[in-house]
Amino acid sequence: MSPLVRKLMMAARKGAVFAYRRSGGKVGGRALGGSPVLLLTVKGRSTGVPRTTPVSWFEHDGGYVVVGSGGGSTGDPQWFRNLRRAGTAEVEVGRDRHAVTVRELKGAERAQVWRDLVTARVPAFARYPEKAGRDIPLALLTPTS
Repeated sequence: MSPLVRKLMMAARKGAVFAYRRSGGKVGGRALGGSPVLLLTVKGRSTGVPRTTPVSWFEHDGGYVVVGSGGGSTGDPQWFRNLRRAGTAEVEVGRDRHAVTVRELKGAERAQVWRDLVTARVPAFARYPEKAGRDIPLALLTPTS
C-alpha cells in the first residue's frame, strides 16, 4: 500500500472515530450491511500504542463477537492481529465503555457462530471468505466487569 493511501485511510478512520464518539454512536454506528459498529481500542503488537478502530459486532454469550473481515481483503486486518496478541482491549458501544478480554473463536465454535449469528444477521458477510480467499476470523470480547 502506498504511503498516500495509508495516510488517507488513517485520516478516514480517525474521522469515523471522532464522529462516532461525538454522536454517541448515532453517526457511524451501523456498517453498510446493517451490522452494528463499536469502537475497539487495542495496543499495537509492535508499538504498544493504543489504536481505535470502528468494527462490526454481534451480541453473543454476554459479549461482543467482532468480525475480522477487512472488507473482504486477502489478509487479516491489523486491528485483528493486534487483538490476537493483546488479549485485552476496550470497546465503546454508543457512550458506554468496557474493558474486555479477548478469545479468538476456532474450529466448530467459530463455524457455528459464523453460520448462525454473523451470516444469519448480515447475509453480505457470506461472500467474504471466497472474496478474501481465507476464513474470516472471529473473536469474542467479554466485558471484565
